[in-house]
Amino acid sequence: MVEIALRDYLQLGLVIWVALLSFFLIRTVNHYRRLTRGENIKDLGKLLETIVSKQSFGATKLSQLEEKLDRFYNLSLGHFTKRALIRFNPFEETGGDQSFVIALLDSKDNGIIISSLHSRSGTRVYAKEVVGTKPTSYKFSKEEKEAVEKAARFKN
Repeated sequence: MVEIALRDYLQLGLVIWVALLSFFLIRTVNHYRRLTRGENIKDLGKLLETIVSKQSFGATKLSQLEEKLDRFYNLSLGHFTKRALIRFNPFEETGGDQSFVIALLDSKDNGIIISSLHSRSGTRVYAKEVVGTKPTSYKFSKEEKEAVEKAARFKN
């Protein structure tokens, strides 16, 4: 009777052991199938070589994209990203604020100012270069200086 109970426990233990091994085997086989999905490779070594070569190719492409992104970022620093418009009346005796100043600056505060002075006899347009919020050749008028300062404070 004791022998039968011991034999039953051993059989039960073996059944549990085989069930656990079967569970882990099925899990491992399913994992391997997921790894090899879409690949017609039966050798694990070749599969790993394929994965490593794809990873290397992806790393190369990523570094190329980073280089291009850096190039585009450096190019974008020269684009006009800051702007300001000031309307004003330069002549006391004439109408409203039909004259204006536009300041267009890049991220380093370099750019141009375009001024338009409107009077009864006509409209005149002037342009000046700006380097670091300072004039290069000609002095700024009060309105031009205000437009440059306002554009320099502009947040994107």
